[in-house]
Amino acid sequence: MTHTLEVSQNARTIAKALMLNEDLTEAIALGHDLGHTPFGHAGERALNAVCPDGFRHNEQSLRIVEKLENYGQGMNLTWEVRDGILNHEMDLTPSTLEGKVVRLSDKIAYMHHDMDDAVRGGIITEEEVPDDISRVLGHTSGEWLDTFIHDIVANSLDQDDIKMSPEVNDAFFKLRTFMFDRVYTNPIAKGQEGKVEEMIKILYQYYLEHIEKLPDYLQNMLETGETKERIVCDYVSSMTDRYSIAVFEEVYIPHTWGVL
Repeated sequence: MTHTLEVSQNARTIAKALMLNEDLTEAIALGHDLGHTPFGHAGERALNAVCPDGFRHNEQSLRIVEKLENYGQGMNLTWEVRDGILNHEMDLTPSTLEGKVVRLSDKIAYMHHDMDDAVRGGIITEEEVPDDISRVLGHTSGEWLDTFIHDIVANSLDQDDIKMSPEVNDAFFKLRTFMFDRVYTNPIAKGQEGKVEEMIKILYQYYLEHIEKLPDYLQNMLETGETKERIVCDYVSSMTDRYSIAVFEEVYIPHTWGVL
């Protein structure tokens, strides 16, 4: 939720400066990550490995607003909102400028948030960021965010695309490489990701064997042609981090017997 609100705020700021449709931008931003799994990309990798048709969170976000929300009735969203939700990944291209604003806002918000987490967690310090990146973006995550937003506005005003300047774009990808080397592949983080992926796969298999434990509206979708594998993916992917752990503990971790 924190990430989604940050994306929404940044995207709306950019859209307002560029005189775009702010409401469309915000609607896309608020819906873009609805399909994210518990524990983010680690959970997504796990479901992608076990679901017969694979799993991508952007496609799941679209499925939620089209089919799952409102107890299986979906939402009455415009094509532009649905296009922006589906195509917010960097390897895809939204059809509207508002969608492109959200796509870039998503990436800079991830970088900003992940850097803050890494610093607070003692994994890295802001001083360790290479000088060639800091000279362009600034020396703190707050300065980076300010640079990204101002640069996107300056280079997209009255243009038919949403983009950064070559210099800032290059610094962004250098920072991304730095984060992968020092944070995302950090042994502490990677060790936890392995546990997450195994837990999600186990939960998927559990609900596949206990369909009756799914909410009624999901079970009813079996009558409309949906497979049990698909609706189990829907359910597991909708869990929060804490709820997935709680369910796993309830199902698989033994509890001591109370003594009267």
